[in-house]
Amino acid sequence: MNPLNRALADATERLKPTSDTARLDAELLMAHALDIEREILLLAPPSGPAPAHFRDLVERRAEGEPIAYITGRRAFWNIELSVGPGALIPRPDSETLIAAAIGHFTGGDGPRRILDLGTGPGTLLLAALDQWPSATGLGVDASEEALDYARANARRLGLAPRAELRIGDWADGIDETFDLVLINPPYVAEAAELGPGVAEYEPAEALFAGPDGLDDYRRLAPAIGRLIAPDGLAAIEIGHDQAVSATRLFEDAGHIVRLSHDLAGRARALLI
Repeated sequence: MNPLNRALADATERLKPTSDTARLDAELLMAHALDIEREILLLAPPSGPAPAHFRDLVERRAEGEPIAYITGRRAFWNIELSVGPGALIPRPDSETLIAAAIGHFTGGDGPRRILDLGTGPGTLLLAALDQWPSATGLGVDASEEALDYARANARRLGLAPRAELRIGDWADGIDETFDLVLINPPYVAEAAELGPGVAEYEPAEALFAGPDGLDDYRRLAPAIGRLIAPDGLAAIEIGHDQAVSATRLFEDAGHIVRLSHDLAGRARALLI
């Protein structure tokens, strides 16, 4: 076995006790250490030993630090985002919102104005602006640290001229309507158990929402209607077990709600 494959095998064994994707993690860390894409590592691996700092990267992962924080990046939809401590790591579950929006605007010109509440590193806003090149958008977050990542991502992706990013508290102070409203609020109950490294490393304010995980939905339900333009759509992410409870909150506020499901068939978004 060549030295690179041996290092990957050893790293995989080291990560198995703390990761369900130990081999994938090892490959991503090796590609990062070599400053190449994972596809190159798999299809045309360089010769020679692993970089000296690869072992340090593996140890950080073994201690629970998320891969995205170690490598400083995370793919989402058709874009790649820079992420780090203080910014919620984009997850595939949130792609359900973009897919639902594409379905809503099929056959038309797409949204002209997009709002992303709780934008974090710009995840949903920048993915949507990349999807619809004629659109402009506003991203709001309560964390200046997260917005720093969003601004850097907008610049790197060439989307800064179309993306306004500002500090804010959900919809407070917003007095216009939008064709597309995207929201991934905190929805984890305070006592819930999360995967390794999530609560320890990611910002608590972007994860937890009171004893039942519904606190932010309670704030959003009465405010969301005034933000949606005629024929527009609001897509709001929910936890996989919140379809009934979250839907009830928005229906009680007078909204007609549909559910959008992820690829595993789990309800992942409220569509209003």
